Amino acid sequence: MGDIKPVPVGVIGCGNISGAYMRMLKTLPAVQVVACADLRREAAEAMAQQWGIPQVLEVDELLAAPEIEVVLNLTIPQAHGEVALAALAAGKSVYNEKPLALTRAEGKQMLALAADKGRRVGGAPDTFLGGGLQTCRELIDAGAIGTPVAATAFMMSRGHEHWHPNPAFYYQKGGGPMFDMGPYYLTALVSLLGPVARVSGATRITRPQRTITSQPRYGEVVDVEVPTHVAGLLDFVAGPIATIITTFDVQASNLPWIEIYGTAGTLAAPDPNTFGGPVRLRGAGDSEWQEIPVTRPYTENSRGLGLADMAEGWRVGRPHRANGELAYHVLDIMHAIHDASNEGRHVTLESTCTRPEPMPA
Repeated sequence: MGDIKPVPVGVIGCGNISGAYMRMLKTLPAVQVVACADLRREAAEAMAQQWGIPQVLEVDELLAAPEIEVVLNLTIPQAHGEVALAALAAGKSVYNEKPLALTRAEGKQMLALAADKGRRVGGAPDTFLGGGLQTCRELIDAGAIGTPVAATAFMMSRGHEHWHPNPAFYYQKGGGPMFDMGPYYLTALVSLLGPVARVSGATRITRPQRTITSQPRYGEVVDVEVPTHVAGLLDFVAGPIATIITTFDVQASNLPWIEIYGTAGTLAAPDPNTFGGPVRLRGAGDSEWQEIPVTRPYTENSRGLGLADMAEGWRVGRPHRANGELAYHVLDIMHAIHDASNEGRHVTLESTCTRPEPMPA
């Protein structure tokens, strides 16, 4: 990140994920967190004390604070749209945790309001900016696998009720494996292969209820409102065809996270929920996989990198990479997979985006 005047940031939402953001943002000179707010004031006060944030404000006070240029929105997914729209209406740019919003309508409103106000929208995940996936991008752009033909992406899990302290949300409206984890996999695929033109899909609710086996809610029964096994087929504008499965119904699996298949080889990408490797390559004539050294920066947990890139882009007048158009396109893809299953048809996407520029080497 370049030598620029830091962009003042206010954080709304001081829950578990905020620590990972603060740890990284402290190291990035493009941003300076100047205030935080949470509906639970004690959470905001604890975060301010831990990370040396100067001000603890109420949400309305933070939105009205003239010195804050960007709101980092780390609220629960149901509030992403509402908080982001309020921030934009107050004349601030906004960076949302994933997903961008729960509905397409809210996402469209956000992009339209940002354009009207001359402000920016960004959104997680920014893991595709990490050293691992940026190494994959470099290999694809250099022709290491020839022309990309196809891809697979698999998030195979038996469900969050086995480990998460408060897993009920993942089985209620706005949850499910695709909306929870799909943004990591889809953002990675779009960053590597470009936008998607058309999707089809199949979904199911495998069990109508789940019993929590984690603490502190051990034994509680959760009603399942959303599909827990989601399979999609993606036709990319550039030609490749991808298969994606996200599930809370699989007890064990040997499937890869993401593989990209080209005319001259195959690329095995790392877990897109992380920033590092491993990255493996096998050319058409190779008998074994080759592990590619990850020499690009940001291989540790670097959540907040996308926000800092947005702040720097704002200061110097260039597009940022984890932008609202990309996040909305991913949201649109996720809805379209469910729509395709519910309606028994292919869905042609209305949205598109520009493939983000690679990070500087």
